Parts: sequence; structure tokens; C-alpha cells
Amino acid sequence: MRTVYVNGEYLPEDQARVSIFDRGFLMADGVYEVTSVLDGKLIDFDGHAVRLERSLGELEMASPVTREELLEIHRELVRLNDVNEGMIYLQITRGAPSDRDFVFPDAETTPSTIVLFTQNKPGLADNPAARKGMRVISIEDMRWGRRDIKTVQLLYPSMGKMMAKKAGADDAWMVQDGFVTEGTSNNAYIVKGNKIITRALSNDILHGITRAAVLRCAAEAQMEVEERNFSIDEAQEADEAFITSASTFVMPVVEIDGTKLGDGTPGSVATRLREIYLDESRKAAI
Repeated sequence: MRTVYVNGEYLPEDQARVSIFDRGFLMADGVYEVTSVLDGKLIDFDGHAVRLERSLGELEMASPVTREELLEIHRELVRLNDVNEGMIYLQITRGAPSDRDFVFPDAETTPSTIVLFTQNKPGLADNPAARKGMRVISIEDMRWGRRDIKTVQLLYPSMGKMMAKKAGADDAWMVQDGFVTEGTSNNAYIVKGNKIITRALSNDILHGITRAAVLRCAAEAQMEVEERNFSIDEAQEADEAFITSASTFVMPVVEIDGTKLGDGTPGSVATRLREIYLDESRKAAI
């Protein structure tokens, strides 16, 4: 049985409790992060911690722990649950006032709620899907306008994944005003003539921690990167495509809305970037 962390306590998962009045449950009034673990060490922890602080700040929400305390909690959960490859999920909400109300509770009297738990994922780095590639469909992006804040309101992305599943695909890319924003839980890229193209940062997409790291890897490998909008039509004519996220790292995309890219197998740029990212991430892991 897993040991989880709830508001300062390490507990067996079946003893973990959160109030029914918690605003994360009632209002999706919370933020989250997912940090990968490889070889028992944390990948890109500092990047996730910085983004967490930004998300909290944008929502005027207090953090119940310091960055140093958060690192220690992550490491202790890895130790207690003997995680070699996997993920740590972290969620902070505005807390549990005495009753339901749209108005934010007083932070002085309603402390934030913080929970963390681990997910063991043996073979996370050596994922067979990376050798096969994934198929995506396109759907309309119907999320709220502040996708740069990593909130727990994930209903539409969840619906998008179900749309993909029903269509026999692996995931969905969301489209707004004719251009791809991102995947349901990942950033999206295409490759044309060895140039990597991905949407520029704004409120329209999540500022991916893996995205930032992969683009640094690309620059160091002297790959050309262009940050701009692209359409599904352009993507279908690309040489290759891929996604990035904390749990998939770099994952090739081989089909978009039924159209195969190239010969329908993972491209060389995505494959090489995955190798570089995993190698560099392992070196820098804490």
C-alpha cells in the first residue's frame, strides 16, 4: 500500500482524508504538478517548483510549504514507496472553509490543502510507444482562457482523451481559430525540413517544463526552432511530429486525423531529441 502525504502527514493511502468542503473538490480551485522519477531521482524538479509558485501567484493562493520543504517531501515519498521509475503528483487547493461559497475564504483562517502521492511506472523511460509512435485526432479547444495556469480543472482534456479513444486514436490535439494550441496533456510540435515548429508561449497554452528543457536540448544540438502557430493541414504535410510532457518526455506522432506523416514511423528528429532529453535529464536529476 502506498504512503501518501496530506497536510503535513505521511499516511497509508486508505487513511488519507480531505474535507468535502475543500474548494479543489467543489470549485476546481487548485493547482497541480507532476514530476517524473527516473533511477529514483527527480526530473526537472526546480522547473516544476517555479511553475507551481507562478500558478499559485496567478490565483492569489498561498503555498503551505517552502520549495525546500517540497523537495524533501518529494524525496521522502520516493524513499517510502521505493519508486525507481514513476511520477509524483502534487496538488494544492485553496483549502476547506466551513461551508461552500463562491467568494474566496480568508487565507488567514482557511489554510491551503496540500496532497502528494506517487505512481510507480516501471519502464517509463523505455516506453514501447516511443518506438511505434502515436496517432492523434484534432478537436476544438473549448477550455478556459488561462491555460498557462496549471489548474486541476481537467474535464475538457479528459473528454478530449475519450474522444480520441472512441476514434481509435491515442490522443487529441486541440485547435483554436484554425491553429493547434496543444495536446490534451502535452505540448505539440511539427518538423519540416529539420526545423522544429511549436506554438509560442502565451495564456493559450501551458508553459511546459519538459517543453523548455527539450527546446534547450534542441538548441544545444544545433537544431533550428521556430515558435509560431501551425494548422492541422500544415501538420499533416510535415515530415514528422511529436509531443512533450513530464510523463511521456518526447513522444513521436505518426498520424494526424488519419493522415500518416512520412512513412508512418517515428521520425529521426523526435527520436534523437528523446535520447538527448533522457540523457541530459538523468545527468541533472536530483
